Amino acid sequence: MMAVNTKTWVFKHLFDLAIVVVVLMIYPAEGLRVGFYEKSCPLAEAITKNVVKQTLAVSPSLSGPLLRMFYHDCFVRGCDASVLLNSPIKQAEKDAPPNKILRGYEVIEKVKSTIEIHCPEVVSCADIIALVSRDVVVETGGASWQVETGRRDGVTSSISEALDNLPPPFANISSLKSAFHQRGLDNKDLVVLSGAHTIGIAQCSSFIKRLYNFTGKGNQFSDPTMDPAYVAAMRKKCLENGPNNLVEMDPGSSKVFDEHYYDLVSKNRGLFQSDAALLDDIQTKTYVQTHKGGNSESFFKDFGVSMVKMGRIGVLTGHAGQIRKICSKIN
Repeated sequence: MMAVNTKTWVFKHLFDLAIVVVVLMIYPAEGLRVGFYEKSCPLAEAITKNVVKQTLAVSPSLSGPLLRMFYHDCFVRGCDASVLLNSPIKQAEKDAPPNKILRGYEVIEKVKSTIEIHCPEVVSCADIIALVSRDVVVETGGASWQVETGRRDGVTSSISEALDNLPPPFANISSLKSAFHQRGLDNKDLVVLSGAHTIGIAQCSSFIKRLYNFTGKGNQFSDPTMDPAYVAAMRKKCLENGPNNLVEMDPGSSKVFDEHYYDLVSKNRGLFQSDAALLDDIQTKTYVQTHKGGNSESFFKDFGVSMVKMGRIGVLTGHAGQIRKICSKIN
């Protein structure tokens, strides 16, 4: 595989390379710590917080995509900001269909360019994504956590790797658990991080199969695990052959980071099959049931812990990778 600033893209899936990637994800490199930029760039976190605050004040709909950017980055090649890289032939991670829902790349670049004024070539784009995700949660009503920093940026981004490594919205519980376990995350991390679906919107195309002809026996047959009343409501917004509309993932609470997502899942109103799948495992189901109708303090604490764990996946530290000057291209 070649770097994104070259004109030639080679797509190959070597077995031994895949093993190396998995090992790196399970056993992350050392070098991360809270306050990594305390001396080298003491304004980094404050700048990030201010940009996020200003952005969401005028564009609150960016909260969901910005939060999911961290997940979409870390699950492909580790947390190395590879999701931000551009490809001249549209073959980077951001060009993969699962990443089309992401928005807010300009927010990351704004944070980066502002930090560069104060601390040139010091703060990585990978760390900025991690800090932004925390600040988005805080700005939308969630609790803060200490973000470990010290990541460096990768130099490779592949559309095929994004397709291979991002669990789809129709994933079942077995494939979800497998994807998380391969990256050193457990069942609790799976159900906790799924709680991020409490903010943001989704395209009808990502779940429309649950509404029409789910069993292959006719359009009147929807996913039997989905609340019929919810199916009827969603059909009004997502016509079978209609436009690819946008709907709230957590109706009535899609702009607030809270535990309401678990209320929906417990009532069979999770939007995606991957949401509904959380009821198919005793551990994830127990968490859903425990956090429906309240207990936000417990969820907030757990979410911070799981985000820190996810932020350790396959990181580049020390002299690995680089500190990009512009997040969308390698130096």
